[in-house]
Amino acid sequence: MDGTVRKHIVISAVNIRKGGTLTVLRECLSYLSGQGGRFRVTAIVHDRALCDYPGIEYIEIPWSIKGWGRRLLCEYFTLGKISRSFPREVDLWFSLHDTTPRVQARRQAVYCHTSFPFMKATWQDVRMDLKIALFSKLTRYAYSTGVHRNNFLVVQQQWMRDSLSRLIGFPKEKIVVCPPHFPPFPAAGSPSDIQETVFLYPATADCHKNFETLCRASRILEEKVGKGRFRTVLTISGEENKYSRWLRDTFKDVASIDFHGFMAKDELSGWYGKASCLVFPSRIETWGLPISEFAPTGKPLLLADLPYARETASGASKAGFFPPTDEHALAEMMLEVLEGKADTLSPVPPVTPGAPYAGSWDELFNILIPPEK
Repeated sequence: MDGTVRKHIVISAVNIRKGGTLTVLRECLSYLSGQGGRFRVTAIVHDRALCDYPGIEYIEIPWSIKGWGRRLLCEYFTLGKISRSFPREVDLWFSLHDTTPRVQARRQAVYCHTSFPFMKATWQDVRMDLKIALFSKLTRYAYSTGVHRNNFLVVQQQWMRDSLSRLIGFPKEKIVVCPPHFPPFPAAGSPSDIQETVFLYPATADCHKNFETLCRASRILEEKVGKGRFRTVLTISGEENKYSRWLRDTFKDVASIDFHGFMAKDELSGWYGKASCLVFPSRIETWGLPISEFAPTGKPLLLADLPYARETASGASKAGFFPPTDEHALAEMMLEVLEGKADTLSPVPPVTPGAPYAGSWDELFNILIPPEK
């Protein structure tokens, strides 16, 4: 080393445990770990074992995940205390989980994952999962609290930049669009493995995933064409929670619906190959990963007509969009796929986000903490 004081970056991610947020945390630390000592990096997590990379200093706070009260205590008090404990002021404090901690730092940024503030909760949501209905309201306040302490916010899509700017009054020119990058997900099966047309919807058993629109459309289609002509494969079993049990009981008379249950990665890859069409009716998503995974097959996509789906399907060769609560429109599109007459499907125009835009972690950190000239 030449004796130059390295810039100090703190990555705070105390509440990240699984899913897409954990992938983002790992990719972020993997990138910083490979910078050859360019930065001093401290990661504040609840469990180092989830994201252990060489060259990173770790502070573990295991109690932070034990309820929202402790999470908020950590965000607004404990992290501030930690920020004041460093011998010199932190150059960049980058929070990877939506909230703005009260810390001392030269620059701050927040990665905004959660799209729930933009979901309109329904009475069905309240009845099936009060937690999700409340979460859609509470996350608005989580985003807003202290947000103007930040130099930048980071989101995955253009629509979320526009929506977040309107929601909390944060300048668009300080919201960076940084799309996720996914390794190739091969479709291992073949449509010839099964006889009927297969409509596939891979999603978790959460009420905002809107399985009911697809199930109602499947009932309508079965009444039109009869049983045995198609199969709607769902990656829920009907046993996961109140919502999935309601779906199973409500649509148990529809023989074409297959409550298949959870699929591991290899099995899902096989079904991507076997499926004739992906259906994705979810009412809100930060991205919509199955759309990205299935689009390279070139087979039809039937997607909720919402901004996230149009942006995620950008560049897809064959897609149709339906109002997310209109089962009749979806049933008509499924019928066209079944009969090989999907005239309503067409290529999706590419979406090119405006600046500020980061196509990689390197580009993102050059925006968040610009190199000295």
